[in-house]
Amino acid sequence: MIYSPSIDRFYIGSTKETPEDRLMAHNNRVFGGKSFTSRAKDWELFLVIEGNNIHICRRIEQHLKKMKSRKYLCRLRDSPEKVEVLKEMLARPEH
Repeated sequence: MIYSPSIDRFYIGSTKETPEDRLMAHNNRVFGGKSFTSRAKDWELFLVIEGNNIHICRRIEQHLKKMKSRKYLCRLRDSPEKVEVLKEMLARPEH
């Protein structure tokens, strides 16, 4: 998850790249002028949730996007134990 102070917005995504490489790509507008992140050049890492399974990572991404809550995102960043609970919950087959 990245954050831009200049536009006060978050961007949530998943990648197989390192978070730093992906951040550099967003700040350098590698994804084109019509992408959401092209609106700013000051993106910074806000929260990195690492996983070894791309399917679970995508579930986490979708969950965070669905929440649409700045407070929720900040709580996750400030509470690593909440991140672990989220990862465990979304790793279950029924989710």
